[in-house]
Amino acid sequence: MESSKPKPGALLGSIDSPADLKKLKPEQLQDVCDELRQFIIDMVSVHGGHFGASLGVVELTTALHYVYDTPKDLLVWDVGHQAYGHKILTGRRGKFHTNRQYGGLSGFPKRSESEYDTFGVGHSSTSISAALGMAVARDLDKSDKKVVAVIGDGAMTAGLAFEAMNNAGAMNSDILVILNDNNMSIDPNVGALKEYLADITTSKTFNKMRDEMYDMLGHFKSAGEKMRKIASRLEKAMMAALTPGSLFRSLGFKYYGPTDGHDVDGLRRMLEDLKEVKGPKLLHIVTVKGKGFAPAEREQTKWHASSSPFDKITGKSLVEPKPAIPKPAPKYQDVFGEALVELAAKDENIVSMTPAMPSGSSLWPMMNTFPERSFDVGIAEQHAVTFAAGLASEGKKPFCAIYSSFLQRGYDQLVHDVAIQKLPVVFCIDRAGLVGADGPTHHGAYDTSYMRAVPNMVISSPLNEQDLRDMMFTASNFSEGAWAIRYPRGRATGMEIREEFHPIEIGKGIELRKGEDMAVLSFGPIGKYATEAAEILSDEGIEIGHFDMRFAKPLDTELIDEICLTYDHIITLEDGAKLGGFGSAVAEYIAEKSNRPTLKIMGIPDRIIEHGTQEELHEEIGIGVTGLIEMVKEKLNKKVGL
Repeated sequence: MESSKPKPGALLGSIDSPADLKKLKPEQLQDVCDELRQFIIDMVSVHGGHFGASLGVVELTTALHYVYDTPKDLLVWDVGHQAYGHKILTGRRGKFHTNRQYGGLSGFPKRSESEYDTFGVGHSSTSISAALGMAVARDLDKSDKKVVAVIGDGAMTAGLAFEAMNNAGAMNSDILVILNDNNMSIDPNVGALKEYLADITTSKTFNKMRDEMYDMLGHFKSAGEKMRKIASRLEKAMMAALTPGSLFRSLGFKYYGPTDGHDVDGLRRMLEDLKEVKGPKLLHIVTVKGKGFAPAEREQTKWHASSSPFDKITGKSLVEPKPAIPKPAPKYQDVFGEALVELAAKDENIVSMTPAMPSGSSLWPMMNTFPERSFDVGIAEQHAVTFAAGLASEGKKPFCAIYSSFLQRGYDQLVHDVAIQKLPVVFCIDRAGLVGADGPTHHGAYDTSYMRAVPNMVISSPLNEQDLRDMMFTASNFSEGAWAIRYPRGRATGMEIREEFHPIEIGKGIELRKGEDMAVLSFGPIGKYATEAAEILSDEGIEIGHFDMRFAKPLDTELIDEICLTYDHIITLEDGAKLGGFGSAVAEYIAEKSNRPTLKIMGIPDRIIEHGTQEELHEEIGIGVTGLIEMVKEKLNKKVGL
């Protein structure tokens, strides 16, 4: 692997910590930025990873570590997609080729990885709240630390960010919030705040007036104490009346900007000045996502991340085409997206929404075909759920496309606004189960567990793409409550799909394979491991039964009754938390039986699972093919007393 490790430039190669960066002269910082940007391009073009966001904040990252005394001064990155430069400058350059790989560096800031990573992130809009907590702790400790939060304009649209700013302004805490404005999150930003920030950054009249006002006030302030006081009052009045930053000032923040986020020397000087300004401050910088890599600047959504090698000049994929292999299976998210359009064409009451993930959730086909019935609500999961509930209350059939780990943010709304009112919202839960390289912040481990406790909900998971389509069709005609359909990141089976939809009987599983002593009850696409394991075991003379249960709620108790009469042992298999999940539902049911089979629950254990490929992680926790075969043999050996 050493030959594939990109080499840093001369300046970057001399920087193993921010202390080394501070040894350089200010006029050398642009060269550091150029080398850092090229190193990120070189590294991601070979090893993959998040891309555009880190390229956009190279100058900011360099200036921050040059001006502030990190790790004493606390730097909090929102989401963390943009923190690659931060990691490289803080002693992890030599290991950066392991980024997002099994056993390697995390793709996000992580407290256990480095003292420079002050707060673990992965989801958006948490930075200001965390930074405020750190600032208050500093004040209680009577310390002189500086606290800086870096947040994008996409993340700023979330309610959590404004809750934190409202609190920070009221407390008059000494904190700097840097608003990185590139008009993008993963997809283009939406909403009124986007338009507001665009007005700030594009108003030639305002920018000209601001510059002239500063010149005038500068003359006043040099004319004696009395004139300085008058100038100060005049400055406050004129700023309040004229500048678009009044939104942030109304929350108690001093507003600075907008300024060029790619001028490292200008950023350095501004940050040095702001270090001396007390109280809550917001610095508004304007950047380009993907800066310095032309393909990423042109197609910012596409280049949010790359999973395969590409040419670092043209951006063309370096993966060799293999025309002999069949067309790859579709992704589950794309099966969802196409099916939704077909269903919406037949039912004008079907509507859809997603919290800022139209690409990740494949909602673009619906948005392009039925734009008046499709909504990207921004990074606002709570709002997305209640918005869906409002539509359902007026006779619409909402399909809420949302990642499992993001639905966690809308749990109260799921209970309070959907379930209690028995509203027929369909939650299409993408990235359910272990997601791979994004790691613990994005694993969809808990949705089955946290939804099972909620009344008026159906919880289902398809074994394959045909079942996903049919579940969506059945859910579109269900009006007795909410319905959750969970499916994983990645590709489906590639099976032939019939054009027409068929209804699925609610709460009913199916027998896929007959066995002798052992039955495996699988929930969702992870059932493919049971199918493969059964074939391998059959070759060894061991016949196991396999049942695709389809529903965690309502549970198919009739089928379980039959299984209990036929088999001596049951294994449940799911790509979700063992505690409170599908296996727990089976255990709760058979616990009341006097003559019951032994039961082993296989799922995600009660610990945080780190990053790696989905297959690597499944094998690590023992729910892959190998782990399932070993568990079957272990239980059967115990049964015969071996």
